[in-house]
Amino acid sequence: MTDIRIDPATPADVPMIRTLIRELAEFEKLLHEARATDEQLHDSLFGPNPGAEVLMARIGGEVAGFALFFHNFSTFVGQRGLYLEDLFVRPRFRGVGCGEALLRCLAKIALERNCGRFEWSVLDWNQRAIDFYKSLGAVPMDEWTIYRVTGEALKKLGGGA
Repeated sequence: MTDIRIDPATPADVPMIRTLIRELAEFEKLLHEARATDEQLHDSLFGPNPGAEVLMARIGGEVAGFALFFHNFSTFVGQRGLYLEDLFVRPRFRGVGCGEALLRCLAKIALERNCGRFEWSVLDWNQRAIDFYKSLGAVPMDEWTIYRVTGEALKKLGGGA
């Protein structure tokens, strides 16, 4: 078994986190949308009001992947949940248990923090990830559709120009 170490990210990890986000965006064919800067990530992850947390996966001292997550809230369950925004394992480290180690660590955090749910989204074309998640007991929420408002539409909806 490969020795996988999972640790919370530190401010020193910000440049690597941004690199991993860009690698994920490239894999998802969305590199043109990956605009976060080191400064934005530092403020959002380690500033006075952090909006998310990151776990770093390391194998043999090398960064193998990461998971970025935050809390949401379920009115039906009456508890906060843990939402996994991004999970990414670098290609050369896939298949050795890194993704599973990250998910197990996140599930442990969700339980320790009394979360009622642990959720995430997956692109519908990523069959390898879908099969992997199902093998761990995750179930798709096929009856739900995600909606998003960004850019000019967000400004218009928010009463801006």
